[in-house]
Amino acid sequence: MSIGQRAREIPHGCEFLYGILQNPVNRLILDRFSVLGIDDWWLTAGCLAQTIWNIQANRAPESDIADYDLFYFDPDTEWQAEDRVIAQGAELFADIAVSVEIRNQARVPIWYPEKFGVPYGAVRAASDGIDRFAYQTSAIGVRKDTGNNGIDAYRIYAPFGLSAVMQGRVVPNTVLPAKTVYEAKVDRWQKIWPDLIIQPWPDERDSGSDA
Repeated sequence: MSIGQRAREIPHGCEFLYGILQNPVNRLILDRFSVLGIDDWWLTAGCLAQTIWNIQANRAPESDIADYDLFYFDPDTEWQAEDRVIAQGAELFADIAVSVEIRNQARVPIWYPEKFGVPYGAVRAASDGIDRFAYQTSAIGVRKDTGNNGIDAYRIYAPFGLSAVMQGRVVPNTVLPAKTVYEAKVDRWQKIWPDLIIQPWPDERDSGSDA
């Protein structure tokens, strides 16, 4: 399990954390989810990156964010175990008018090959799911320590750093052959945030990861 880093320990960490907390939904989710007693979890993906891009574009921080992803790790891969956590989360966030997607990363290798046609690999921590996003730019997780406040209450997991998200550069992550996923996502993003700089998915001559 990755414990991440404090904002002060990462280049752009304080600026990034201050930005994502301007979105009241991010703040509420981070404040509340720890009460479920799950040790290994992260608020992750688009809800973080898109909050930053909204602020930079002088838009409301929460504008056009389709959903909020919560990754956690539980070695119990039974569907019923995940469903219990999803139900608890639905109750916890019932007063927030957004979609909060809660997923046990230990279960991803079970359904991923059938859905995408390629193996996913073993998962030993919630951060493994972040490592395998199709885009480095939003491969970021944030969580808050239970009962703590202030900047040092938060942990950031950013395996590719924070420079790209702060600069509005979308960079592919070719660890999985997810070109179609990447291109569909960036097409949507660029329509909403037209100032983004999109790096194309490399073809097979540029990267062996697609093979």
